Amino acid sequence: MEIRELTCIRCPLGCQLKVTIEEDEINVTGNSCGRGIEYGKKEVLSPTRMVTSSVRVLGGEHDMVSVKTSQDIPKDKIFDCMEEIRKVTVNAPVSIGDVIIKDCAKTGVSIVATRDVKVVL
Repeated sequence: MEIRELTCIRCPLGCQLKVTIEEDEINVTGNSCGRGIEYGKKEVLSPTRMVTSSVRVLGGEHDMVSVKTSQDIPKDKIFDCMEEIRKVTVNAPVSIGDVIIKDCAKTGVSIVATRDVKVVL
């Protein structure tokens, strides 16, 4: 039997979860809502995270644009994803939702802009 203690991040309560893994059964306790059970099971079976960062912009009103993954990616792909993000430079203009990198780190997930950057004339 394995026991893991986690802090749930599905809502602002931050419940202290205890996840018990015994053979083919996973039990979650300490949660205040059903989302805690879902989070606890997913975290021990296949943890994922959203990634946020920034990318250089040429010719824009700002030198950088904030970006994020369009959905969460496997936790073990975060460093590969960040390596690709660091290599990218885009030209202004940039609009919220623009795809900056398609299929980042072979995850099937895109990196998208989270703000507008206008061209400097």
